[in-house]
Order: sequence, then structure tokens, then C-alpha cells
Amino acid sequence: MESRSLVKNYIAAAKSFLDTNVLLYSHDAGAGSKHAAARLLIQTLMESQGCVVSTQVLQEFCVNARRMNRDLRLEQLRVWIEDFSTWQVVANTAESVLAALEIERKYQISFWDALIVHAAQVSGAEILYSEDLNHGQLYGSVRVVNPFLTQ
Repeated sequence: MESRSLVKNYIAAAKSFLDTNVLLYSHDAGAGSKHAAARLLIQTLMESQGCVVSTQVLQEFCVNARRMNRDLRLEQLRVWIEDFSTWQVVANTAESVLAALEIERKYQISFWDALIVHAAQVSGAEILYSEDLNHGQLYGSVRVVNPFLTQ
């Protein structure tokens, strides 16, 4: 399976930041191969205890999970957020916003993507798993990996 080898190629990182889309696909059985790849990635990262998210990712997950499934019970959403909260969670601050503005200017990416990049940098993550940014792009010490590229 190509997604399994992709995960193993990048799992050597001590910490890996997960963007919202990875979490969403991991809970969307209708996403096919992306669902399987996201679940495998998260399972592998959890075994290495290297998962990192930010408050922004948790917020975006809540909004989009409810948008995708109008019947989603708040109790289930709460359980998922509690599970994600066992990982390292980077809290965005006013300083985070200012840093994101600089990253946005420097790399010509959206503000929201810049805030994700900043959170990954602050956490000490070496890899940022996302399908929203350019695969292989280096933002300071953080490299973007699209775990769905082979899908």
C-alpha cells in the first residue's frame, strides 16, 4: 500500500503537526482512500506519541465535522475533541497572529495557513501533514507532507 510506505518514510520525525483535513478525513468513512490514509497516519503517530494540533485545528474540526454531518451529536464531537486534546495542543495568542502575518507575507500563503505553519513551528514539529499546502515545501524548520498525495 503506497500510503503505508509514505507514512513510514516520514514517521522518523519526533513531532508531527496535523492539519484539520487529516482529522476530518480520519472521521469520514465516505472519504475512501483518504479516510484509510488519515487513520493509518494518526495511528502511527499516536504510537510514537508525536501528534501536535493547535486550537485553530480543533476549532476548524468542530465547525467542519458538524457541517459535514448535520446529525453529529455534540457528545460524539466532544469525545473526539477530548481525544485530540491528549496530544500536544498549541494555543494561538496575539503573538501567534502577528507571527502568522509575517509568515503570510514571506511565503505568500493565506493567513489561516500561515497560522497553522506558525503553530507547527512553535510546537517543534518537523513535519506538517496537510493537503492544503505544497508537498515538500519547507517553512523554516517545518516540512509539509501531503499524506494523500498517492491517493
